[in-house]
Amino acid sequence: MIGQNRSSAVMQQRAEPHDSLDDFPTPPWATRALCEWIQCEAINDWDGDTLAQMACREPAANRGYMARVLGEYFGAVDAADTHDYGVGYPVRDYLFGPLPQAAHWTITNPPFRLAERFIQRALASSRRGVAVIVRSAFLEGVGRYRDLFSALPPSDILQFTERVVMHKGRLSAKGSTATAYCWIVWRKDVLGEGTRFHWIEPCRKRLEREGDYPPEDRANTVEGALL
Repeated sequence: MIGQNRSSAVMQQRAEPHDSLDDFPTPPWATRALCEWIQCEAINDWDGDTLAQMACREPAANRGYMARVLGEYFGAVDAADTHDYGVGYPVRDYLFGPLPQAAHWTITNPPFRLAERFIQRALASSRRGVAVIVRSAFLEGVGRYRDLFSALPPSDILQFTERVVMHKGRLSAKGSTATAYCWIVWRKDVLGEGTRFHWIEPCRKRLEREGDYPPEDRANTVEGALL
């Protein structure tokens, strides 16, 4: 009998030590997919305001791959991280100190073990909404349902139909993964009206841009994706 392939590229896992930085940069196309959804689905409820008139906070900015994409859509982006990745962002611990001044949106890829605390703080300091990209298994769990989803139900869940490939410590267009990701969104204008489920249709090829990846990967922007 052939044994189970338990490599991290195949198993549905993203395990990190307790003190890890959880350094898994978000592919830019995955952030654009969220921003386009917000523009198409939510903008009608904002009395004519556009994302270009709004400010967004990215409190786990890493090397800036998500923050730079948010800057394509939002008028201002406040990006910081608890660790200095050498790209010039302020070093701030999002979970400690006074509550930050409210932004219109908070959008981030939070450290997995701290995601609930990130979400709760973001909801307390965001006027329009909060969105986090997490592995889809984050939706499971009795404790998480009790402490987060039953108390603060999201307005929308956006499940990717294509696989979002995240690599530890680097951004690359190459590779494949068995880990599924989704965006969880709390739109404050419709909170309490139930949670809607959406599929994000295939969009990677359309949303990737020249310069999204480090130079060695730019010629391979669609190779290796597991659809």
